[in-house]
Amino acid sequence: MLLALVIFKPVSFGQQQATTTSGKKVLLFENATWLYADSVSLNINNTTKIAGLEIPKTTPKDEVISHTGYSLLFNKTHKQANWVAYELTKDETNKIYDRTDKFIPDPKVKSTTSFNIDYKGSGYDRGHLAPASDMGWSLTAMSESFYYSNMSPQAPSFNRGIWKKLEEQVRTWAIENESIYVVTGPVLSNDLESIGPNKISVPKYYYKVLLDYTVPNIKGIGFILPNAASKEELHAFAVTIDSVEKLTGLDFFELLPNDQEEVIESTNCIACWTWGNENPIADKSAIKTTQSTQCKGITKAGNRCKNKTTNSSGYCYHHVGQQKDAVNENKSPQTNIKPNNNQEKKSATVQCSGTTKAGNRCKRMTSNANGRCYQH
Repeated sequence: MLLALVIFKPVSFGQQQATTTSGKKVLLFENATWLYADSVSLNINNTTKIAGLEIPKTTPKDEVISHTGYSLLFNKTHKQANWVAYELTKDETNKIYDRTDKFIPDPKVKSTTSFNIDYKGSGYDRGHLAPASDMGWSLTAMSESFYYSNMSPQAPSFNRGIWKKLEEQVRTWAIENESIYVVTGPVLSNDLESIGPNKISVPKYYYKVLLDYTVPNIKGIGFILPNAASKEELHAFAVTIDSVEKLTGLDFFELLPNDQEEVIESTNCIACWTWGNENPIADKSAIKTTQSTQCKGITKAGNRCKNKTTNSSGYCYHHVGQQKDAVNENKSPQTNIKPNNNQEKKSATVQCSGTTKAGNRCKRMTSNANGRCYQH
């Protein structure tokens, strides 16, 4: 059956929404596939407990490290984990122990890891991959969540904003679905900047994949988020697990029966998950076609980005971090003007915490909340 669609070119790592001529909303993916936004849950009735289901596919050379609350695979080049994985149950969301806030090296990591000195003055948070709030059920698990092997450099506005919001949503889903399998990590590549004397890579993106393997509503979902502040709602970053695998080169939930894995990982059923105050599935009678526009972002080569986006900011997911920079750059200088009662005081400017290609600290001044100028 052919559908008359308003088709938009999808942005990288995400999906676009379009509306059929009959008024139904669909999600368009970068591989040219589509799904109804209000698809029903997967019809999988035969499930049994699978030990180690959360662990991505590994090779004989991989040294998987197991801790009380999570497992990880450490990347010696980037000085952080490729992934952390664990099952979070409803009972484990009951917090018994408070944060320790004692960051220490992981005794099970044999290679160089990160230390306090790497993050000091960097402008980045020591961002948890396995959240401390998921480990409050055990004093040992809580303490081990502060190992540096579980840390990755995250922009403060990201770590304390949209990333925290996603972590809280995962705990809600663990309660609603009795348990949920979680795999989280940075998107690592050879072109990343680094911080500290130990050269800790700074990821541009983070991912999280989730599996609810409890009947009757088996479902999976993935997320890819830029390491930057965002006012977008969580479901805007939702993708298929297949999309995350394509980006990272990892194979998630490989222990699933092949027929189940194929269906679960290729399906992104937004309506199958609760979203708090968000409303991802609107009344079809009120849906209007969203016009896509060319991204306002600028590439590293200095050219305008060619991606199409329906984001209200006008920036695709590659360049969403440039939105606030553009606003700040377009403001008139106020250095010689004192604010009066009817004017908003200007944010204090600080030296950019970014590092140049020559390895020196950037000398530009910025008022951005993340402590970085528009180039960094």
